Amino acid sequence: RDALTELGLTYVVGVQGNIVVWPPGTEPAVPAWSGRGRKPTRLRRGGDDAPTVQVRELAEQLPATSWAAVSWREGVAETLSSRFAAVRVRPAQGDARRSEPRVEHWLLIEWPENEAKPTNFWLSTMAEEIPLTDLVYHAKQRWLIERDYQELKQELGLGHYEGRGWPGFHHHAALCVAAYGFLVAERAAFPPSGDSRTRDSETPSVPENGAGRRAPATT
Repeated sequence: RDALTELGLTYVVGVQGNIVVWPPGTEPAVPAWSGRGRKPTRLRRGGDDAPTVQVRELAEQLPATSWAAVSWREGVAETLSSRFAAVRVRPAQGDARRSEPRVEHWLLIEWPENEAKPTNFWLSTMAEEIPLTDLVYHAKQRWLIERDYQELKQELGLGHYEGRGWPGFHHHAALCVAAYGFLVAERAAFPPSGDSRTRDSETPSVPENGAGRRAPATT
């Protein structure tokens, strides 16, 4: 995640429930120097000055008002919806090697009403003012990405490469992705994805002599 941030990329990524974060409103700092020993230069976890918490524990501490029902797309049989909460936190993993805290992230939590515990967690660097519905929508794009990957492997041969070199695999994958992009664009041009009026076919012109395109020349 830190590497994505260094590249300037905004992300929404799924994380495990044991990921450690600083609670909302907490900003870690380098411990004050007591005057003895080496002067501290790194952030420190643990103790009263570092109340870090696992995200699954933080989810269970949130008040009932933090949760809201959100729908993100139409499923096969019904509209897909669940209960979500989003809070601003700072990831704490690796703080023992850092001298400055990370910027605030969104912690998105899914906790269906029929489940005893939260089921999914995401960390995101999307804008602070993003609505909860948009944050959920982006988090749930993983299903579409998995479908794309499945189609690339099964329908377009992405998984058929048997070479061992990077250039060969890169060329193979690039051609598969290009072919998939072409098919997606073609599919989007037809109803219900596209407007049928944009695909009106033109009546082909007939040569004056009545000969077809592949008809032999006439005398």
